[in-house]
Amino acid sequence: MKIIQSGIFGRKVKKLTKAQKLQLDEAIMKILEHPAIGEQKKGDLQSVFVYKFQIGNSTYLMAYRFTEDFLELIMLGSHESYYRKLIVTN
Repeated sequence: MKIIQSGIFGRKVKKLTKAQKLQLDEAIMKILEHPAIGEQKKGDLQSVFVYKFQIGNSTYLMAYRFTEDFLELIMLGSHESYYRKLIVTN
């Protein structure tokens, strides 16, 4: 499965430390193993799944889409105003 990341996702990843990136990679691997592990959104975002995971003491949300061929990483962030930003970027 090919992994594609959005510009917003990539910019957020650049700000993470090396240890945080390792935890992010673990979360991405879990999604690759079980793509429907996240919560499927409804309405305008019905093609988007959101997976909650921990990085250190913080809870992060990762928005993604998937097909048989690819995994698109859309957005990464903390819970605060996450869905408002997701609707704008989607």
